Amino acid sequence: MMQFFQKEISLPQYKRGFHLITREITSQLPEISRIKTGMFQVFIKHTSASLTINENADPTVRIDFESHFNKAVPENMPYYQHDYEGSDDMPAHIKSSLLGASVMIPITNGRLNLGTWQGIYLCEHRNHGGSRRLVITAFGEVVEG
Repeated sequence: MMQFFQKEISLPQYKRGFHLITREITSQLPEISRIKTGMFQVFIKHTSASLTINENADPTVRIDFESHFNKAVPENMPYYQHDYEGSDDMPAHIKSSLLGASVMIPITNGRLNLGTWQGIYLCEHRNHGGSRRLVITAFGEVVEG
């Protein structure tokens, strides 16, 4: 039987950068363990932070991501008009659009079917982004019993 499970959660404030949040998210929706075959979606309800999937083992990957995005989308560009909340305002929106507001992951036998070295990142693009709201949804064929 197909079922849907959904929950809105709040993450604590993270400093600017790329942060692994896989366990933090999956622990909030234990119903995943009941799904034999399905999908897991995470959606962030903000325009200055984003989500992505990447390396979950070596923390230097997250540092390199932050360094690269700061160089690719610099602050204080004279053509930015949207800077009401500071020099990181418009760059945060651009970075968020480049990476995206959601990720989808298959569920197989009650577990996220991620690769060995994959994890879900919260990409915080603001110096003071505050708490972030996520909607997590899992759906699929539920194991009876």
